[in-house]
Amino acid sequence: MNFESFAEQHGLIIDHIVYDRWARVPTIDKPHSKNGSYIWDGQSGAVQNWAVHDKPIPFKTDRVIDKDAWIKKKQVADAKRKEKQNKAIQRAVFLLDNATKQIHPYMEKKGFPNCKQYVYEGMMLLPMRIGQKLVGCQTITQDGTKKFLYGQTTKGAELRIDNKGKHILCEGYATAMSLRRVLRSMGLKYTIHTCFSAANIIEIASYYPQCVIVADNDSVGLNSAEKTGKPFWSSPVSGEDFNDFELRLGTEQAGKAFIASGLMADCD
Repeated sequence: MNFESFAEQHGLIIDHIVYDRWARVPTIDKPHSKNGSYIWDGQSGAVQNWAVHDKPIPFKTDRVIDKDAWIKKKQVADAKRKEKQNKAIQRAVFLLDNATKQIHPYMEKKGFPNCKQYVYEGMMLLPMRIGQKLVGCQTITQDGTKKFLYGQTTKGAELRIDNKGKHILCEGYATAMSLRRVLRSMGLKYTIHTCFSAANIIEIASYYPQCVIVADNDSVGLNSAEKTGKPFWSSPVSGEDFNDFELRLGTEQAGKAFIASGLMADCD
């Protein structure tokens, strides 16, 4: 069995193979969303269908591999990937340099009607950095469609809000802004990290030994939070993130419920 057949057997729909990095793809059960992922280097790899797998399923070919040809192919793939990453950085710089601060419908819908964001041609822009280095942007359209720049690095990339207290990791920007509003209202110090995906929370949690996680209450969010080994909170309502939770209860009650979890016990 080749890798493509193995991936199909596990529900992934792969149009063309991308080498040496995790790639997101549609699945047979969810063909309109990228609910699957795989990694393949030409000899070994893994697949994961987020709807059914709690961890990647490994695969290794039984074919004899021409090592020299494989190394050359990997070098070519590495060079192409680096070129795409550099172009994504250039694109991010252009977008941010030419953006203006505006009210955006997405943030209005999320409960922030007066919060101005970087906007370019109707797209809200969220800069993504690894350390101090800009690596790309998440773009959000007026209807809430989210995308990353083509070819950019996403693993380990984050958007940090303030830098005054305990490290709190979450998935989405609206969640981060709700956390900020709640913690500010209670006079607590915080450093909030928007990680942009549940999988990336696992990566970024490894950088901060004393961090805590605010997880979306869905299977992927909860599984990722558990995998970090860090203390975490999630809404008691299935499908909610912290932004949903705050909008439903109000800032004051959401704050009281969050503090009652004990995650911020050593903050002042």
